[in-house]
Amino acid sequence: MLTPEEAKAERIARRHRERDEKMKATTGYKVWSVVFTLSYPIIATFTALFSVVVSVFSKISQAVVWVLSGGRSR
Repeated sequence: MLTPEEAKAERIARRHRERDEKMKATTGYKVWSVVFTLSYPIIATFTALFSVVVSVFSKISQAVVWVLSGGRSR
C-alpha cells in the first residue's frame, strides 16, 4: 500500500501525464513540432556560419591592432 506522500506523488504524476497528452493532441503542438523539426537545420547552419563570420572579423581586428601597435600586442 502506498503512503500518503507516495499516493500524492502518483496523483501529481498522473495529472502531469494527462496534461501532456492533452497538449500533444492539439493542432498547434503538432504544427509547432513539424515547423521546428524542419527549421532546425536552417537555424543550426545560420548559427555555424555566423560564428565563422564573427571569428573572421575578430581575427581581422586582432591583426589590425597588432599592426597599429607595431607588433607589440599579443
